[in-house]
Amino acid sequence: MKTSRLVHRHLARQICAAVASAILLAGSAVAVAAKSDRAAIEREVTRQHDASVKRLQDWIALPSIAAEHLNSREGAEYMAKLAREAGFQKVDILDTDGKPGVFATLDAGASKTVGLYFMYDVKQYDPAEWTSPPLEARIVDKPGVGKVLVGRGAVNQKGPESAFLAALHAIRDAGRKLPVNLVLVAEGEEEIGSPHIGQLVHRPEVEAALARTLGVFMPAASQSIEGGIMVSLGAKGVVELELVASGEKWGRGPAKDIHSSLKAMVDSPAWRLVKALDTLVSEDGNTIAIDNYPVAPPISAEEKAMIAAAIAERDEAVTKKQYGVSHWIDDLPFQAAYERLVSQPTINIEGLVGGYTGPGGKTVLPHRAVAKIDMRLVPGMTMDGAVAALKAHLVKRGYTDIEVNVSGGYDPTSSSAKARLIQAQVSVLKRDGLKPMLWPRNAGSYPGFVFTNPPLSLASGHFGLGHGSGAHAPDEYYLIESSNPAVRGYDGAVMSFVDYLYELAR
Repeated sequence: MKTSRLVHRHLARQICAAVASAILLAGSAVAVAAKSDRAAIEREVTRQHDASVKRLQDWIALPSIAAEHLNSREGAEYMAKLAREAGFQKVDILDTDGKPGVFATLDAGASKTVGLYFMYDVKQYDPAEWTSPPLEARIVDKPGVGKVLVGRGAVNQKGPESAFLAALHAIRDAGRKLPVNLVLVAEGEEEIGSPHIGQLVHRPEVEAALARTLGVFMPAASQSIEGGIMVSLGAKGVVELELVASGEKWGRGPAKDIHSSLKAMVDSPAWRLVKALDTLVSEDGNTIAIDNYPVAPPISAEEKAMIAAAIAERDEAVTKKQYGVSHWIDDLPFQAAYERLVSQPTINIEGLVGGYTGPGGKTVLPHRAVAKIDMRLVPGMTMDGAVAALKAHLVKRGYTDIEVNVSGGYDPTSSSAKARLIQAQVSVLKRDGLKPMLWPRNAGSYPGFVFTNPPLSLASGHFGLGHGSGAHAPDEYYLIESSNPAVRGYDGAVMSFVDYLYELAR
């Protein structure tokens, strides 16, 4: 019996060694295949450059703006068209209680499947604020940057998404087989806080398809203007809402706009709102003062180390110039300012609206005033907890009449640095001669929680070389031809997605 057991153990070790060897050979074969195919694919990327850029320009010409209920159905149909043209065999437009989404799958017969998150909607814009028409997607020279495509949605997110689709076109048209299967979910409400993303992702057929993926990523233009790149492990959550004060709800002040001379004997809903807002934050406006607000966990030593390593590669003066600021909060040192950016929740006033806002003065006492608010959340906090605390705080302080109208939002998201989705990014970037830095989380938000939270519990993140800026602002741009060899232009961004897909297949 003992001899038999020894023989069995010996055979088991041989079998394990053989399996391990086969796995290594398979991985090596994938790597060799990627290397031998890459030149052919890159030639196709170059050949298709003009067509790929034109595809992006045509997409920008159709703005889907959820906040304005503009072109949402048309935007979903266009997204579906782009997916079909890129090779997705099954493409469905899915209705929600809000704007429609798109669910698409591409079966390449591969052993691994990767999830994709797209948004087809863009932010609002005022053409008068732009130096180049926001829907014409003109290519202009930007000093110190190169040739850039200017348009609403150029970098957030149609530019990077179009570059990913261009990668699929190039792989197919080069006669190569896509190394992974793909599952795509695209929504049209990201810019209003993704209020119905759960209705898309948790449909049985969508959730089942995503459950088979090794993670979900969103195409991005991740390089700074100097060429640096960070691999982000997550993003803050967000809540979008309005606080509304009105004479009708308050029972004081006017029920309609009246002459301002009457302020001597009539209460002002606008001042009512200002006083309520003042209770939400500290005297300098920089620390949340809401009673029983969810407490953010302290920044970890590991996160501090990530930040220290990343900002060592950055120029503080260049960063300040990029943002148009002269000081950080409390005149903090560069690293401490970024530690605050990563670790602290915020309450931000996006806009204050009330009464007359046109040229000159108009002596009215407004009957209604609105504060548009966004609240950023860090891991350990939830959207529901933050909203509940805000409402309870206003009631406790006597502002029972202030309306809290939540329009969208979601929890923060976080993925392990050890996740295959993340490690593949690091490998691709290092192989490309870059020095990727891990970053704890984006200060901005995207609805990755729907992938990282149960029941899916997947890794999720962003990836893509290339550069762009001006998201949500005038003259938003995406780099097409770079004047800095360290920063990839459009074709370089496309090839970064090709390399990433092959790396994920290993």
